[in-house]
Amino acid sequence: MKQILKNIVVAILTFEAKILLKRKKPTIIAITGSVGKTSAKDAIYTVLKEHVHARKSQKSFNSELGVPLSVLGLGTGWSNPITWFRNIVDGALIALFSREYPEVLVLEMGVDRPGDMKNLMDWAQPDIVVLTRLPDVPAHVEYFSTPEEVIAEKMHLVHALKPEGVLIYNNDDEKIREAVKDVRQQSFGFSRYSPSHFTTSADEVIYKDDKPVGVECTLAHIGEEIQFQVYGSLGVQHAYNYAAAIAVGTQFDVPLFDAAKALSSHVPPNGRMRLIEGKKGTFILDDTYNSSPAAAEQALQTVKELQGLGKKIVVLGDMLELGQFSVREHERMGELAAQSADILITLGLRSRKIAEGALEHGLSEKNIFQYDDIERAGTELLQMIEPNDVILIKASQGIRAEKIVERLMLHPEEAGKLLVRQSREWSHK
Repeated sequence: MKQILKNIVVAILTFEAKILLKRKKPTIIAITGSVGKTSAKDAIYTVLKEHVHARKSQKSFNSELGVPLSVLGLGTGWSNPITWFRNIVDGALIALFSREYPEVLVLEMGVDRPGDMKNLMDWAQPDIVVLTRLPDVPAHVEYFSTPEEVIAEKMHLVHALKPEGVLIYNNDDEKIREAVKDVRQQSFGFSRYSPSHFTTSADEVIYKDDKPVGVECTLAHIGEEIQFQVYGSLGVQHAYNYAAAIAVGTQFDVPLFDAAKALSSHVPPNGRMRLIEGKKGTFILDDTYNSSPAAAEQALQTVKELQGLGKKIVVLGDMLELGQFSVREHERMGELAAQSADILITLGLRSRKIAEGALEHGLSEKNIFQYDDIERAGTELLQMIEPNDVILIKASQGIRAEKIVERLMLHPEEAGKLLVRQSREWSHK
């Protein structure tokens, strides 16, 4: 019954969103990939917002329900039927009578199951598509027969581009390069891989008083070079996200300098490698929004490259929705953790394979701790940490690893502002 009601709500809101798009005809920028969609979306919006009237998807609204809500400018009703009824009424009024509407929509689009992207493309044809990354084992592969089917589903977005549309893609991703050969395109990438239209290089951690505070990169485009800094977060993913944002900006005649200036004040989304001050003089890398093999690998590489700090403590929870690839990928994360961590803490049943992989590849058993209880893990981790330690915390959202971050952060009263899933609705889950 609940699913039937959801289907009805989705159908009505989608119909309303379709009417609104036909009335207002905004330029649609659609972002997809298995890693970095939300971060890229937010960076693109930051570049555009001072130059055009733009709207972005709220949070990570990228589903069959989230996209029409974003088009209509409505929030989620969670499990409250009265709120959903109000959304339907408000959606009808907006679709039929609204006068003011953004010129540009920056929409995140994801897939959980076969047919998801195709259904979205039946009514939301994009003008610009941004492809972030399509790794060997993508997120949400559990409901597909093969990783290639996930890629094929996401590629419906590219095939739906308007005739004059533009594709902006990650040129360092081999699967993407192969899939987009015959599409009008602009590429972004990193200098140590393939030459791109927008090439980033020299990603370096910024230290202040021997403490990591962000990263700095250089971007080159048609003989012009600019530098940009990201404060409050770490990882090479920012080079990709910001390059994509600058590339989109050029489609709206935003000069590179102006784009870099806008990004200088941009704050990456919560739970995406955010630096948070921890108790006892520690540094927390909060990557608790979600987890997948590609994202976990990237996070571990970032920890490995950090210098001049205390112990490197890596907290890894279950990666969900991996289906037949779950055991192999958890074991592989253990191998990578053994190269990055002084202490490994695992959360959840699946992550026991991470512990096994780390032990097999040289991490001492005395430095591996396994937990099924989040509260206990947070309590005992608090006893392990010492000044100058760096603590990476990453898991799929079902693990709720943000609760450990809150336990460790120096100012837990700021949790509502700095952490993911802090709404009243999430607190009851």
